[in-house]
Amino acid sequence: MNCFTKKTFACLSAAAVLIGTFAGCGTQPQSSSGASSSSSESVASNASPLTEYSSENLDASWEEASAVSVSLDGDSFTVNGAGASADGSVLTISSAGTYVLSGTMTDGQVLVKAGKDDLVRLVLNGVTISCSDSAPFYFEQSEKVILTLAPGTENTVSDSPDYQYPDETTDEPNAAIFGKDDVTINGDGSLDVTGNYENAVASKDDLVITGGTIKATAAKDGLRGRDSVSILAGNFTIDAQADGIQSNNDEDPKKGSVSIDGGSFAITSGNDAIQAETTLQVTGGEFDLVTGGGSANAESDDPRDDFPGQMQASADSENPPEDIPSGQPAPPQQTEPDTTAGATINPPDQSEGAMPQMQASDSSEESAESTKGLKAGGKIVITGGTFAIDSCDDAVHANGDVSIQGGTFQLASGDDAVHADAALTVSGGELNITNCYEGLEGQSITISGGFVQLTAKDDGINASSAETSSQKGGPDSADETCYIRISGGTVLVDAAGDGIDSNGNLYFEGGMALVNGPVNDGNGSLDYNGSCEITGGVLIASGSSGMAQAPGESSSQNTLMVTYSSAQAAGTLVSLADENGNPVVTFAPSKEYRSIVISSPALEQGKTYTLFSGGSCTGEQTGGLYESDAAYSGGTKLTDVTLSGAVTRIADDGSTTAANEMRPGGMGGRGGFGQPGGRTPPSQNDAASPTEAGNTSGQNS
Repeated sequence: MNCFTKKTFACLSAAAVLIGTFAGCGTQPQSSSGASSSSSESVASNASPLTEYSSENLDASWEEASAVSVSLDGDSFTVNGAGASADGSVLTISSAGTYVLSGTMTDGQVLVKAGKDDLVRLVLNGVTISCSDSAPFYFEQSEKVILTLAPGTENTVSDSPDYQYPDETTDEPNAAIFGKDDVTINGDGSLDVTGNYENAVASKDDLVITGGTIKATAAKDGLRGRDSVSILAGNFTIDAQADGIQSNNDEDPKKGSVSIDGGSFAITSGNDAIQAETTLQVTGGEFDLVTGGGSANAESDDPRDDFPGQMQASADSENPPEDIPSGQPAPPQQTEPDTTAGATINPPDQSEGAMPQMQASDSSEESAESTKGLKAGGKIVITGGTFAIDSCDDAVHANGDVSIQGGTFQLASGDDAVHADAALTVSGGELNITNCYEGLEGQSITISGGFVQLTAKDDGINASSAETSSQKGGPDSADETCYIRISGGTVLVDAAGDGIDSNGNLYFEGGMALVNGPVNDGNGSLDYNGSCEITGGVLIASGSSGMAQAPGESSSQNTLMVTYSSAQAAGTLVSLADENGNPVVTFAPSKEYRSIVISSPALEQGKTYTLFSGGSCTGEQTGGLYESDAAYSGGTKLTDVTLSGAVTRIADDGSTTAANEMRPGGMGGRGGFGQPGGRTPPSQNDAASPTEAGNTSGQNS
């Protein structure tokens, strides 16, 4: 199956999980999480718990003396005790109690048909059961059924691809283990369940798993709880043709949630790995998720391929595209409207190499080809966990907000790495995004902590909304609901498109943001439609010069922007030294560049700095930025520069350059030179050859 990647608009502080151990009689106790009105434990995290874990869901013990023993004998059941009766290959449990099952049933069913207030515990003590025409375990009525996996046992459940229903209107059961009411799985044993018909394990109410080693193979969904899925502990291997874990109640806004607070998960899914109709919250666990065949299975390695005619201008002026002036992008090409249900096509991005964008509804009614890693119809909250996600579509996606407060992420995506239709916040955690179309995307993006490193085929960080695309005009077209605010943490961006792109405003208030931006002149390392203010932190953004922007004059922290007369090779050091010859900033861009923006609290107005190029540096560095005590030497002096305002713009020969602003009536940075809505191209002075480049000090002491 190929995943069709469509570009969509809008893409965690560590927390501990406290797991208690509950003692019981007869067997080893089992610690786990489960949902119940009677709570004896809760998860400690920076997020409000979705699930309260009750003693009955955590307690995997039972009293042998009071339990009813049931033997599975090939094609019949033998019952020793009251509350259950056998009729050939069907065992019916009609009252509350504990039932211990052992043995093998080649073609039969365990039917729970008890009172609405009855709690039924089924202990699987080495069970193998299959059914040729229905669910091997069908919990038709009870308050709750608890499946306890006895310590040291292996239990196997499988159904058939063909179910027999009494009439055409009946469509359940539809899972190898199916319950109309609450279902809990706990214990220290193992469960191998295969859903050949549709799902492996399904509850129409709450599905709670608090332990065990569970392998689920499904023709449709692996684990499914209509009202909620709550997992605290266990080892899970899930291979599902549709979703790996799903909660799909779309009628009650308080339901349809997934809460994962621990456990180990290896999920391979044809569609989404973990999907919640409303809220998805993760406070802990280890996750290895592959969806839709992974990021390599996206329909196109470069999503621009889906929109032919979009040409990318080379930064190499010796090889310009045919019939297009050097340094100018190709005009946008018309594309056919997308007819995807729920999608709204926005006006084409007029920047070079760009593709039309689409705001798509991502509800449960969307195409079955949704192949996301973590997905919520409402919000996603992550406070901890270790994630390795390789997704054909977005790795993390919410139709509402995404809040990453902690956790460690290794993400590869065929589309966005992290996407929120509304607010995306990162306050902690470590995100390493190795492959994506866009890295972080949301209507608003706030980064106040943590570590983010990303490589993107298009924009690295993008704040946009559906409304933005319908607006026309220059800076007045800025969408005030869209903004990017970086106030802390470390952000390392490698982007083929815009490095940090806001259809509204940009705010740099703290932390460190290092951008290795585009090599083509149709995009910029910084791109904003409204204003850009820097009041703190370190910002360095290198890339092409055609669409380059610097922070605004209203900034309280000073900025130097340098435009080079020719492209500088990747790795060519940029070093800025103070009046005493001490390096203030030494940075090694990882890609070719013709402009660089440098802003640091160390830069002061009225002081003179010396700009060097090339040379070498020894010492510690992060993302190409060397620490202040690193030893720089061997560079070529380009010029001295005295900072004269909040933003000082120079060419590499020291001459002053004009701001590369948008024309009135522009598209907020979404236009090329000479195109309607494009920015005015740099003056000739911007690209003038340095007149004193031969003034080389050879070394900066």
